[in-house]
Amino acid sequence: MGGSLIAACHAVVARDLLIALRHRSDVLTTFFFFVIVVSLFPLGVGPEPDTLREIAPGVVWVAALLAAMLSLARMFGADYADGTLEQLVLTPQPLVVLVMAKVTAHWLTTGLPLVLIAPVLGLQFDLPADALATLLLSLLIGTPALSLIGAVGTALTLGVRGAAALTALLVLPLYVPVLIFGAGAVAATAAGTGAAGHLSLLGAMLLIALVFAPWATAIALRISLE
Repeated sequence: MGGSLIAACHAVVARDLLIALRHRSDVLTTFFFFVIVVSLFPLGVGPEPDTLREIAPGVVWVAALLAAMLSLARMFGADYADGTLEQLVLTPQPLVVLVMAKVTAHWLTTGLPLVLIAPVLGLQFDLPADALATLLLSLLIGTPALSLIGAVGTALTLGVRGAAALTALLVLPLYVPVLIFGAGAVAATAAGTGAAGHLSLLGAMLLIALVFAPWATAIALRISLE
């Protein structure tokens, strides 16, 4: 049973990564949206280093949040349209575990590229090395939480007209704490006060999302398919 479950999860992740590779434009759209939004702020605000360092945490985190929301539709949308999602629900493996596999694939194609490019973009804001390291760590902790929370909202709005707008309304209030503590961690490091408290709360949010979001997503998927 354990081997078949691992094989099923591997198959789901591999399939979603292959689909993302075949539809690179969707992945690149999210990536370049993040890069362009972050890069435009230094051009619009001006070259004053103190101002750039002050706005950097909020700008990068808001851009990451919006980029994550931009990619939510493809987490379950295509599978719902072609009937694959129904087959996943009918498999003997627990749907909760398969949901985790799909969220993992979504984060690998959406969240991880943002995490890796963020420190490079942070150089535009004249962030010091320790703040860049905190930015990387906060996004590494926070972006999986965004994917997990977004999965719940996406599952609840499957097949509904105007699903993208409804998903945004559902997930934005839940994204706000992640945004606050993620940006706060970077700002605290830049100010020299330490980011341990912010990162701890961010980690706690990720753990809560890991425990509850897959179950809520699985239940929402079953409801949407009925």
